[in-house]
Amino acid sequence: MKSSNPVFARSAEFNGRGGAVATDPSQWQIDLNGSPTHTERGAGRMTIDTVVEKTGITLGILAVAAGITWVMIGDLTTIDPTASDAYGRAFTFAIAGALIGLVLSLVNSFKKVISPALVIAYAVFEGVFVGAFSKVIAAYVNDTSIVFQAIAATMVAFGGTLAAYKFFNIQVTDKFRKVVTISVFAFVGATLLNLLLSWTGVVDNGGIRGFNTLGLVVSAVAVVLAVFMLIMDFDYVERGVEAGLPERESWRAAFGLTVTLVWLYIEILRILAILRGD
Repeated sequence: MKSSNPVFARSAEFNGRGGAVATDPSQWQIDLNGSPTHTERGAGRMTIDTVVEKTGITLGILAVAAGITWVMIGDLTTIDPTASDAYGRAFTFAIAGALIGLVLSLVNSFKKVISPALVIAYAVFEGVFVGAFSKVIAAYVNDTSIVFQAIAATMVAFGGTLAAYKFFNIQVTDKFRKVVTISVFAFVGATLLNLLLSWTGVVDNGGIRGFNTLGLVVSAVAVVLAVFMLIMDFDYVERGVEAGLPERESWRAAFGLTVTLVWLYIEILRILAILRGD
């Protein structure tokens, strides 16, 4: 089950090279006492429960980091002189969290053996970015409830995608994986190029990522891509459980789901802000 998803592509286990446990009793080995040495699936193996557990830990840490960052930034809605300092902290946290989170996401994506510590570190710094970005957006629309609306919408999108995946028995083909992966890389490349052009003053008002009609369309496309990535994530988790991968791979699955959910949340928050701004 070779994977084209960058989060899973470097994993030997997710690509059928990790020596998954044999489920055929004829392949079990017998020790000197005559007992099978085969470990039953679920004992030290990746299961749906272990994936949910690790994903819960990762998202929980991310939420705590986001909450602490939100409080540390201070009030962005007042006109008092400290407001400029608060905005400075917000942008510093956002940029630092985004850059360090990006580096850690690349390290985790291309690391053959997943490191729980690095996944947790990613959750911390990504939480800093999410907290700062959310604070700025809430100040932009002058309504903190937009953050809770975005969280609720993300949960609905996640639950709806999972239900559709299971109930409609969506099959993830190799062609689907390639098309989605290429589209995501193209989107990320266009976003980075747009960021560079914005910083150098070549494009105005944020370019394709501005808070305008064009930005709304681009964020809508991003939501669709994120949903497709969720479907791929569900497929990889399901295949990994069926293959009896080691439990440590639950951290890789949790990392992949967290990356997708954060992306989905950010894009939904942007959409809500653009609609509110109009």
